[in-house]
Amino acid sequence: MPALRFLVARQPGLVYRRNMTTVIQPDTPNIALLGHTRAGTPVHRVTLRSGALSAQVLTLGAALQDMRLAGIGHSLVLGWPSVQGYEDSQAYLGVIVGRLANRLGNGRYTLDGRTWRTDRNFLGRHTLHGGSQGIDRMVWEIVHATGNAVTLQVTLQDGHMGFGGDLTITATFQIEPDCALAITLRARARTVSLCNLTPHVYFNLDGTGDITAHELTVMANSYTPVDDALIPTGEVAPVAGTPLDFRAPRPIGTTPLDHNFCLSDRRLPCRDIARLRGPHSGLEMVLQSTEPGLQIYSGTFLNEPPFGPSAGVALEPQVWPDAPNHRHFPSVVLRQGEIYRHVTRYMFPGHAA
Repeated sequence: MPALRFLVARQPGLVYRRNMTTVIQPDTPNIALLGHTRAGTPVHRVTLRSGALSAQVLTLGAALQDMRLAGIGHSLVLGWPSVQGYEDSQAYLGVIVGRLANRLGNGRYTLDGRTWRTDRNFLGRHTLHGGSQGIDRMVWEIVHATGNAVTLQVTLQDGHMGFGGDLTITATFQIEPDCALAITLRARARTVSLCNLTPHVYFNLDGTGDITAHELTVMANSYTPVDDALIPTGEVAPVAGTPLDFRAPRPIGTTPLDHNFCLSDRRLPCRDIARLRGPHSGLEMVLQSTEPGLQIYSGTFLNEPPFGPSAGVALEPQVWPDAPNHRHFPSVVLRQGEIYRHVTRYMFPGHAA
C-alpha cells in the first residue's frame, strides 16, 4: 500500500506541502511564526475567524492555544504564550494527544498474538497519552489553511514509543456557522495499530483562574472505576449515588475528577455529550462528539504558574482508557484500510451570526 499523502492544490490563501516541507504562501496572513523549538524547528500559529468566534492553533502538538468570543475579554481555554511553555509543560494544555490517549496499564498490550511494550512515562509503570514523545510533542505540518479552517498532519512510524504500526494522523480545526469550533481527527494505518486521539483542552469560561463553581452536565449513566494509579479496574459502574453524577447540572466543586464517563459502547454520530456553564460570565458551552467516552480532569493538581489548581477543566472525548487490556471496552484497534474518524465540537448557543 503506498504511503498515505494529504496534498492540496496551489490556490490563493492555502498552504501546501512539497517534498515533506511546509510551504507558506505570502497571501496567508493568518499564519505567523510563533518561535522555534529548542531543536530549532519553526512553530507556526494559525488564526481562524468566523462570526463571533476566533481560535489560534499551533503546529506544535496541534494545540488549541486560544479561543475567544466577541465581546468577552479573555480566552476560554488555557494556553501558553510561547513555544517554550509547551515544551516545558507536563499538563498537555490544548494539545492533541495520542496515538493512544489516556492510560495504558503496565505499558503493554497484546494484539494478534504479539505483545508490545510501550514507553512507561506515568509513575514509571504505565503509559500516558502515547508516551513521553507522543504527538503532543511533535511539530505537525500544515497541509491546508483558509481563514476559518486549518488541517495539520503528523506521521508515526512502526515502533514509535513502543507501539506497533505506521500511523498517519490529520487534525482539521474549523469554525462553523453555528458558532462552533469543530475538530475532526482522522487516521489511517499501513499495518494494524492502536488509535485513540483526543483534544486535551482545558476550559475556563469565566477567566477567573478557578473553575470549581462552573456548572457541569454530562450525559453519562456510568463510569470506569480506577485503582490508586488511575488505571481502570475493568468494572463499569453507575454514577448514581457517587460524586461523579453530573446527569443534572451542578458545580464541579473541589472533589478531584480524573475519570472516564461512559457515554456509549461504540463511536456514534456527533451528538451532545456535556455542557459547561461559567457562573460569572453566564457563558454556556455545549460539547458534542462522536466518541464513546469522556475523560474529565478538574485540574486539581495543576501547578504550572500562572495556572494553579483548578485553573481549568479538561474535557477529553475519547475511547475508554486502557481499552487494549479490557476486551469488553470499545476497541481502539485500527487495521489496514480502515479510517479512524473522531469529531468534537465546542458550540456556544446564542452567539451564531
